Amino acid sequence: MIIFDPSWYIKVKKSQVQFKAPLKDYCTYAIGGPAKELAVALTKEELREYLIDAKRLNKKYIVIGKGSNCLFDDRGFNGLVIVNRIQDIEWKESSVVVGGGYSFSLLGIQASRKGYTGLEFASGIPGSIGGSVYMNAGSGDLETKDVLEEVEFLHEDGRIEIYKRDALQFSYRMSIFQKMKGVILSATFRLKLSLDAKEKQEKLLAYRMETQPYKERSCGCVFRNPEGDSAGRLIDSLGLKGLTQGGAKISETHGNFIVNHNQASAEDILDLIRYVQIKAKHHAGIVLEPEVKYIPFDE
Repeated sequence: MIIFDPSWYIKVKKSQVQFKAPLKDYCTYAIGGPAKELAVALTKEELREYLIDAKRLNKKYIVIGKGSNCLFDDRGFNGLVIVNRIQDIEWKESSVVVGGGYSFSLLGIQASRKGYTGLEFASGIPGSIGGSVYMNAGSGDLETKDVLEEVEFLHEDGRIEIYKRDALQFSYRMSIFQKMKGVILSATFRLKLSLDAKEKQEKLLAYRMETQPYKERSCGCVFRNPEGDSAGRLIDSLGLKGLTQGGAKISETHGNFIVNHNQASAEDILDLIRYVQIKAKHHAGIVLEPEVKYIPFDE
């Protein structure tokens, strides 16, 4: 763990803060009322200033990337939403350094097309680099931690720290960042050459598009898999696929996806989540834990 003095940052003119920006435009669910304030950060310098200002002025704030694991309240968010759009990327001989706002799926596709293996599983995962590290996103037997080297993290007081992978306490859909306040600025991933990386990536993406509602509005998987089982298999066994509530529907393609089928509200999604949890507990004795993060109006 290395701590950097942030004084080398040059003060920049920040992009304009938006007021009453509709949060449905900043998440994959396309659900959510207006944010009291919203700022899109394109650089590390901008992001640092937004974070420091929020702390100094005692503002409620959240930081999001692609909004793929978020469910915003129908009333919006009564505070500042900072959108991490830092999309720098630097390819090195045996690693790649990527900004926190970069698409994890795009990184997986690009790496495999350059002949590098290890990130094939990322293609099709809808989150940003920051979100994928934060959640230790994965598919099948592979997770973000398996190819991660280090993370550049910005604390809300302006300090920047470099965390090596072994210090990040990774487990299934968990990392140390879920206990910290701040934002992931960038991540460094290991690269290893492979002749069949592109073929593997294309097969994985084709399978994902066939077995998941890839073209519908969703947050990805709604529930964490219970130990030794699959949430999708469990929901399927309960006969809940296709169930609707308002504009929300449990996908008929994959039971662990709740899709915005027809102008769904956040309450529609939450009602289906609660119903599935009740059914799983009553019929299978299993407590399903949501993977999606519901963000209330007054968090």
